[in-house]
Amino acid sequence: MLNRTNNKRFFGFGKNVTIAGFVSFFMDVSSEMIYPLVPLFLANVLGVNKSVIGLIEGIAEATASLLKVFSGWFSDRIGNRKWLMAAGYGISTLSRPFIAIATGWHQVLGSRFIDRFGKGVRTAPRDAIIAESADKAYLGRAFGFHRSMDTMGAVVGPALAFFLLGILSNDYRKVFWLSMIPGVIAVLLIIFFITEKKKVGAQLIVPATEGSINQTPTVSDRPKLTLKHFDWKFKFFVIIAGLFAFGNSSDVFLILRAQQVGIPIVTIPIVYLLFNLVYSLSSIPAGIAADRFGKKRVILLGFVLFALLYYGFAIADDPKAIWLLFGLYGLFMGLTEGIQKAFLATIIPQDFKATAFGVYNTVVGLAMFPASLIGGWLWDNVSSSATFYFGAITAAVSALLFIVFITAVRRADNHYRH
Repeated sequence: MLNRTNNKRFFGFGKNVTIAGFVSFFMDVSSEMIYPLVPLFLANVLGVNKSVIGLIEGIAEATASLLKVFSGWFSDRIGNRKWLMAAGYGISTLSRPFIAIATGWHQVLGSRFIDRFGKGVRTAPRDAIIAESADKAYLGRAFGFHRSMDTMGAVVGPALAFFLLGILSNDYRKVFWLSMIPGVIAVLLIIFFITEKKKVGAQLIVPATEGSINQTPTVSDRPKLTLKHFDWKFKFFVIIAGLFAFGNSSDVFLILRAQQVGIPIVTIPIVYLLFNLVYSLSSIPAGIAADRFGKKRVILLGFVLFALLYYGFAIADDPKAIWLLFGLYGLFMGLTEGIQKAFLATIIPQDFKATAFGVYNTVVGLAMFPASLIGGWLWDNVSSSATFYFGAITAAVSALLFIVFITAVRRADNHYRH
């Protein structure tokens, strides 16, 4: 599938890993020029309540999630990562005009649906490209590098939004139109710089991991969409990740909480920029730490930190606390997002990586649908704090289950050795 003939390295990684990082950088510039403005646009311009905002985000994320497993399976089956990845990024870029011309929340929902449809198509093939193009000993660093580049785009995006809102007199729609430009750049990078081998007849070429001793491809039958390929470790971990996501409502509620506590609207993109800056700067060190000290320890730390953070958002009543919490939330993301995928790559079969990433992303994303619905309902019918108390409780339970998981894995490994 992926072309190993070019072993040239950039920033310490193979070309595909590096280019995938830059692709995500430009796409996140595009996405994050819009994302922190969408809840404000819905609430302040279109007059939408929080339950509907939660519904929009829930449907959008569920759309992406349902597609991720099928996209991953289809990628494994046809032996193609690159063009599914390009199609997904292209679809997301084409969603921008729909929100730019929106006059009601239904059109915003349509734009978010198309954007997340593209994300659903691209995510599993992209993650498989990274996993197959990185040395196994440096998976944490590879995914950490990708998350760092992705999130650096999420730093630049809100900064551009803040700058453009200033010179365009808070015209949300013009910012939405301009966000198409970095999206187009991302698609062009995939087309011209990501490389992979063609499939041979009805079979797939499954190469050895880049940097490994054995570079001779092996032949694999077309994979079927089934969980029989995966053992209890994969299934247990996905269940824990799904439970955690069930309490991890959309970040739009963090943005609305910032406005509620007293952060001026024009400053909110900068608060979100702080979150993404810390996220980006912590991703690579977190990946290095995970490779050195153990991915499971870093993931557990992330779960505990999230529980404490959401409790903090629940009780916060001062803008200074919001700035601190957003910075720590960026640290949480750096500790978990890429590291969970790096850990996942160590417990799945070589020939079914895209399918596994698709299943993982689908379960996590589907859990976020009720999470956003519950978050919006709690905000409107109980209190804004209740939204965050709920997330803190589910994170704490996830941390406890992950400790059980770690113990079970250790016992299984000891039994296997003896």
